[in-house]
Amino acid sequence: MSDLNSVSEGNYPPVYPLPNDEDIITLTKYFKKKYNEEPDFYARAPGRVNLIGEHVDYCGYSVCPMAVQQHVVIAFKLSDDSVVKISNVDETYNSYECSINDVNIPENVLPEWHFYFLCGVKGVLEKLPPETTRRGFRASVYGNIPLGSGLSSSSALVSAVTLALSRAYNLTLTKEELADLAAKSERYIGTLGGGMDQAISFLATKGCAKHISFDPLKSTDLKLPDGALFVIAHSLIQMNKAATQDFNCRVVECRLACQVLAKRLRLDWKRINKLAFLQKSIGLGVRHLRALATETLHEEPYTKDEICKELQITQEELNKTSLTENTKHIQHFKLKQRMLHVTEEVERVMEFIRICKEAEKGTMSSESALYSLGKLLKKSHESLKNLYECSHEELDKIIKLAENHTLGARLTGAGWGGCTVALTAKDKVEDYIETLKEEFYRCNERAEDLDLDNLVFVTEPGNGAAIFIKS
Repeated sequence: MSDLNSVSEGNYPPVYPLPNDEDIITLTKYFKKKYNEEPDFYARAPGRVNLIGEHVDYCGYSVCPMAVQQHVVIAFKLSDDSVVKISNVDETYNSYECSINDVNIPENVLPEWHFYFLCGVKGVLEKLPPETTRRGFRASVYGNIPLGSGLSSSSALVSAVTLALSRAYNLTLTKEELADLAAKSERYIGTLGGGMDQAISFLATKGCAKHISFDPLKSTDLKLPDGALFVIAHSLIQMNKAATQDFNCRVVECRLACQVLAKRLRLDWKRINKLAFLQKSIGLGVRHLRALATETLHEEPYTKDEICKELQITQEELNKTSLTENTKHIQHFKLKQRMLHVTEEVERVMEFIRICKEAEKGTMSSESALYSLGKLLKKSHESLKNLYECSHEELDKIIKLAENHTLGARLTGAGWGGCTVALTAKDKVEDYIETLKEEFYRCNERAEDLDLDNLVFVTEPGNGAAIFIKS
């Protein structure tokens, strides 16, 4: 799909002629069998791997991801009725029907796959002008992003739905507007992501990573040093952000750390709910923010009562201003450790960008640049494991095996499972992959009957979201 020529112009998702691609052929056959008609068009959105900048986007800081080749593709057709029919090529996922006038996402239950689809539908519907006729549709989904891998399978689905519905209802949106809409839409399922996953899904460029910043959303190409190869390895532990409190708890801990410090500094703590906003308010660098956290916050977890005293509010007010539905019951929060990770990771992002630019200018050799980037990945994982406490013993096993075969590796995505990403020299790639297959996967019962090539693989920066139509 990467070699197609776009027929779009400007900063809008490209429209490509329909490729003779195995994924598209499989999806088309399924759609025709399911609905006895042809799709109008197809919407594709890729997964992503975040190279550096983990758990900082929802704090308002920039990140460095790239799109992967794995993707979600939706075959789509508007109907003449008000019925929405959703199906998945992988029939372990149940089909679903509802009215376009009654799109509801259940709360306080384990999320099913179609909940994410409905997030995209609901987001677009709320964006439509009131006079728009809301027709039903038929949609079938094909995806090859490993579920719960940390490669953003759920965000790719929401992004693909957002793109498909926007086209179907003639809603003209830029890539940035679509990314913003998809990010906001995914929050209907209860996760408080910062927008990185949707941004890279729409803004990705083949052949380079992206430096993505927020408020406002902005992306710039980031050329990786020559010889940079990234190996993705799945821990075999699935992580669903919407199904657990862990992810939202970290978001809340960062928010509380920000609010406690803002209160100490006599700032409007209710308005300043992201660390990047706090840094901007005090007009100092991220190192000063870290020093402030080191001096002001204590090591021991803060109790809910203690935070209420700091902010001079009741627990009921705290629940409303700072917590989410699935974190209201939590009684202890580690503020200092979470803030130290974020501020250190922000500096690693800046250093990552500096090194890439030095290598591009030729003021640093590719070999030195790759070595330095590898060190940053190692430090990032140590911080995620020890300060943010979002690693997993299976992830750590892979990181240990990576030590003698890669320049550096770390978990990628939310953590608590999912994947690792390793920066690997070209002459070491095969050895590293074979080591993982032999010493991690073949002796792991979770990997029985699974295709190991789908669990550990080399990836290159891929294209962003696109529409496919028959030429």
